[in-house]
Parts: sequence; structure tokens; C-alpha cells
Amino acid sequence: MSTIPENLRYTASHEWVSEEDGIFTIGLTDFAQNSLGDLVFVNLPQVGDEVVAGESFSDVESVKAVSDIFSPVSGTIIEVNEELADAPELINEDPYGAWLVRVGGVTESEDLLGAEAYAEVCESEE
Repeated sequence: MSTIPENLRYTASHEWVSEEDGIFTIGLTDFAQNSLGDLVFVNLPQVGDEVVAGESFSDVESVKAVSDIFSPVSGTIIEVNEELADAPELINEDPYGAWLVRVGGVTESEDLLGAEAYAEVCESEE
């Protein structure tokens, strides 16, 4: 069973979200990185790009496949984790430390799941 921190919110498409002072940090869950396998490339958006809740804003490439990453919120990218461009494996090593983007000016959010509800999503897919 994957690790699911209680202090985060989740999407059914396996992104995690934390919110602090109106800034939303988004990353891939442990379940997602585990399912994907070794990540070899992360295609990140640019600062200033608009993201829309439920729509793809990025993708990751693993030895198995290319997978879209969906935004749990609508807003503007205010920061990108540049470390991932050179070291996508950081997501495999520490999925909850290796965030992808930070989004500000959020106008809309998907219905986010708590840890318990997200655990049920993961169990149904195992």
C-alpha cells in the first residue's frame, strides 16, 4: 500500500495538493509514481501559464509510458520545480517532497479527496 499523508488533498487521477495562503502546490502521489515506474522526463509548464481544473497541464515519461498530469485547480502557474528538469527521479525518491508546480490566483478547484477517500481510489485500482 502506498503512503498517503493525511495533511494533503488528492485527485482521482493521482495528483496531490497542498494549500497555504492561497498558493496551491501540486505533485504526483506515491501511488502514481509507483504505477509509472522509473521516471525519465518531466515536461513542465512555464511560469505565467494558465491551468484549468481537470485539464492536463504537463506530462511525465517513464520507462513504461507517457502520462498526462491534470490540474486539480484553475489558476496561474507562479513557480515551477526546475530541479525536476534535470532529475525527474526525485519524484520516484520522494513523491511528496518533489512538487511539480505552484499555482496562484485560484478561481476553481476540483472536488478534492481526503486521505481516506483517496486510499479507496487506490485500492480499487490495485
